[in-house]
Amino acid sequence: MGTFSVWHWLIVLAVILLLFGAKKIPELAKGLGSGIKNFKKAIKEDEEEGKKPESVGMQPPQQSAQPTPTAPKQEQQS
Repeated sequence: MGTFSVWHWLIVLAVILLLFGAKKIPELAKGLGSGIKNFKKAIKEDEEEGKKPESVGMQPPQQSAQPTPTAPKQEQQS
């Protein structure tokens, strides 16, 4: 029950063929292939964008000219 034999795969393929039809399967495969291609292209563009130092997301935060407010120090009385 743990592994699929050749007969199991043939039955699965026959069910897929009956559900989608012979004309629809190439269209589904083409759509899947173009989806994978677009995904890889987007990943590659993100990697190239991350390597550029002038990209917006990779710049360090700017130091503000205004000093940050600090609480006054309290003197200890003995």
